[in-house]
Amino acid sequence: MKKLFISLAILAGIGLSGCNDSFLEKAPVTDLTEDNAFNSYDNFKAFMWPCYEMFTNNTIRTSFKSYAQDGSYKADLDAGYLEQKYESGYNKFAYQTVANVASGNGWDFKSFIRRINIMLSHIDDSSMTEEQKNHWRAVGYFFHSYWYMELIDRFGAVPWVDQVLQEDSPEVYGPRMDRKEVADKVLERLKWAEENIGNFTSEDGKNTINQDCVRAALSRFTLREGTWRKYHELGDYEKYLQECVRVSELLMKDYPILYKGTDNQPAAGYGEMWISPDLEGIPGVIFYKSYVENMNEHSMGHVEHTSSHYVEMSHNTVNLYLMKNGKPIMNETSGYHGEKDMYAEFRDRDPRLYHTVMPPYKVKSGKGDYETWSYTDNPADREYIDIMGANTSCSNPGVGMKRLPGQNWGGSLVSEIPRLGTGAFVTCRSGYYVWKHWSNWEKNFNNGAVNTSDKPIFKIEEVLLNEAEAKFELGAFDQGVADKTINKLRDRAGVAKMVVAEINESFDPGRGKYYPKGNDSGIMVDPVLWEIRRERIIELMGEGFGFYDVRRWRMAPWFVNQPAIGIWMSKDDATKNNMTLYNPSTGYSDGTNGSMTEGNIFLFNDPLKEGKGWLEKYYLYQIPTTEILLNPELEQNPGW
Repeated sequence: MKKLFISLAILAGIGLSGCNDSFLEKAPVTDLTEDNAFNSYDNFKAFMWPCYEMFTNNTIRTSFKSYAQDGSYKADLDAGYLEQKYESGYNKFAYQTVANVASGNGWDFKSFIRRINIMLSHIDDSSMTEEQKNHWRAVGYFFHSYWYMELIDRFGAVPWVDQVLQEDSPEVYGPRMDRKEVADKVLERLKWAEENIGNFTSEDGKNTINQDCVRAALSRFTLREGTWRKYHELGDYEKYLQECVRVSELLMKDYPILYKGTDNQPAAGYGEMWISPDLEGIPGVIFYKSYVENMNEHSMGHVEHTSSHYVEMSHNTVNLYLMKNGKPIMNETSGYHGEKDMYAEFRDRDPRLYHTVMPPYKVKSGKGDYETWSYTDNPADREYIDIMGANTSCSNPGVGMKRLPGQNWGGSLVSEIPRLGTGAFVTCRSGYYVWKHWSNWEKNFNNGAVNTSDKPIFKIEEVLLNEAEAKFELGAFDQGVADKTINKLRDRAGVAKMVVAEINESFDPGRGKYYPKGNDSGIMVDPVLWEIRRERIIELMGEGFGFYDVRRWRMAPWFVNQPAIGIWMSKDDATKNNMTLYNPSTGYSDGTNGSMTEGNIFLFNDPLKEGKGWLEKYYLYQIPTTEILLNPELEQNPGW
């Protein structure tokens, strides 16, 4: 307790003094200030601890907020992978409703960057050993680079701030630095951090920034930057992809095993990664966000048991999931059971779908609606209950990871899925209810934030996907690479291995298009590359990578411009649920007086038939107008 108090006191003192020059001038010499508080190892540790808030700061789309729909789900909503269930919840990029911004938008060089630069400026004058100094410089470089990864992705060219700026510093009013030059500086810093970060687990504590975290960030950044340069025609991308391969293979050697899970479900390890009570020691987890009862808790699982959860999947994204035999649904040998029944649609599909979208079922309500329940007289209604496991009491908290039937936080039964609507708990308009963070073992109450499942920040699964994609872009992807990367993920999921020699132009007739010159032309993606990207989309669904990926691939129009539709239904059933059918010939709802007798549920109008759709300018974010007014040297990004 005493040690914690001292650390907090140091942090509070520096936090007050670091941004207030007049306070520094007047404070007594015995007070903790920026000038006298940076001496020991513990001083630096206490000062840098707030930088870990980057992993819960939703400017970075892979970070975690208390509700995933305000955090990691957001990027996949923007990417068109997921949808909002509300009638007003259309994709702002598809319908060109992105508002101009006066401030914010992620343009932030103060909150984290200033703190990091303050720390770095005091290292040389401290009493630490050279090894300790190198360690904290490496930690500072990691956090500085991690934030700059986001700045580069959003804005391209940005100012490079590597010193503590004052209001009269000339750099405050300077121009942006070229994207490639900034990226090269980030790469240089991350590589220096990789080589110089120390092994100070006993001092820093477990689950803190170490060499593996630096390598994971390098793997992510180099793939992102290398493919952005390639597909946005900036050139000089090979060195980034080669660096991605180098560092990814080091991590693959050190993390050779994937987590298989503890529950008796298909793809249990995939699903449990997001709802595990404790990720310490879990195979493949490099770094994670820890949650502790009565200390720091979240609502990510809680909200998915309520009417407040608004994230659903569209039919288009469901179609991306392979059959268990490894074939796309449009492949003539896939054995796809069709879309006209949700039970058939989900049958024999990649089990990762079942851990992301609640599968269909129907049961009878029991006493008090939730104390007991029973199966219906139709054995077909229990198909996915048998696969996922039965929720035997619907209690709060219950037993196990994911179970069917579902219930709200108060234990009230969800007697069937799909459950269409926008108001009641566990409802959605598409029929595909997203439940990635749902668990049965976590307690849930009306105050919300009592969940304690840990969440992965860096894990080997992403690294395997980075390796596979980088190898392809370098012309080095073959069956051996597939077996070391994608097929490890498929083995855990229970999906047939990728056989590279089988993948040809007809393997998936529905594969996507790359748009090298904006929205006016499209080139079919190489069939093998499409399967690599498909694996990434499925494995990382709901984890915040979508908007980064579709933009660096220059494929945003293909994903964002697709009309959002839901499950297949008869017109009579749709009407009973206050829904209408989507008319593909018009791109609009068939309405109540239309001639269609069955079809996919209507969610939103076809954006292209409305004369809307993704704009080329969306690949980079707008620089806030206030920033340009304050600094005329800043040039706005094209199109804004």
